[in-house]
Amino acid sequence: MREPASKATPLVTLRINGRAVTVPVGTSVAAALAMTDRFVSRADLSGRPRGPLCGMGVCFECRATIDGVPEVLMCLTPCREDQEVVTDA
Repeated sequence: MREPASKATPLVTLRINGRAVTVPVGTSVAAALAMTDRFVSRADLSGRPRGPLCGMGVCFECRATIDGVPEVLMCLTPCREDQEVVTDA
């Protein structure tokens, strides 16, 4: 007899601007950012806060440095265990 599949959703923990965030596997980094209390990915030239807008890689508002690689689109990047995300905001 087969064991029933576990219904528990696997989780991963990453760090966004030094803060640990735990999310379900498959969550985009932009969605993980939205789960924090500061949904700001960068500032414009005037210093006004900007955040992920389109969620599909078109607006480029979600650019961040991920694992040392700059200008990565958070909305197209899935979260991984021990991932380091640094926003420009």
